[in-house]
Amino acid sequence: MKRNKKNCKWAVILVIFIVLTSTPFLINAYVVEASSDYIISPKETSDIDADCILIPGAGLKPDGTPNHMLQDRLDQGIFLYKNGVAPKLLLSGDNGQEHYDEVNAMKEYALAAGVPPEDIFMDHAGFSTYESMYRAVSIFDVNTAIIVSQKYHLYRALYNSRELGLEAYGVVSEPRIYAGHRYREFREILARNKDFAMMLIKPLPKFLGPSIPISGSGLESHD
Repeated sequence: MKRNKKNCKWAVILVIFIVLTSTPFLINAYVVEASSDYIISPKETSDIDADCILIPGAGLKPDGTPNHMLQDRLDQGIFLYKNGVAPKLLLSGDNGQEHYDEVNAMKEYALAAGVPPEDIFMDHAGFSTYESMYRAVSIFDVNTAIIVSQKYHLYRALYNSRELGLEAYGVVSEPRIYAGHRYREFREILARNKDFAMMLIKPLPKFLGPSIPISGSGLESHD
């Protein structure tokens, strides 16, 4: 009898272990599957009546200019803008430190590419993918958006946006191989799990602020 109880205890422990170790991968697969149909080609964007092209931040070089990943996102987003896919750019990034200003670096890049300043909206408090998507809806009144990012990141961005009520589609910007790819893929599994949990409660972002409708002038969002 004691041996049966001991075996039962170990069986329960084994089941718990399997559940705990498999759940993160099941959640990851769910987020990817739920979002994959909304990743489209640049040609397919012509069928979408988008309010804006949303470009999330991805980091800066030591000299304060966009790193390769962010540069590629900007290039693709500006290409879509110039081809009439959407009338505005929404640049969302981290401007939470005095000496780190992702959003103005993105703005300067877009201006240098010939985008009029009134068509550039700046979200200075896009500290995370979740906050970028939340603020796109709550601050900038975006209903439909084309999100431009690397493919590994688009799954989570699209999942977040659609769970928050934003009709979003993703266009991949990945013209090169980036260093640290395997590490980012592993970290993204954890991030997808984190954002899946956040969607259960939908907490307020760190900062909100007054409404700056995407239908107006982007100059209202400039600092």
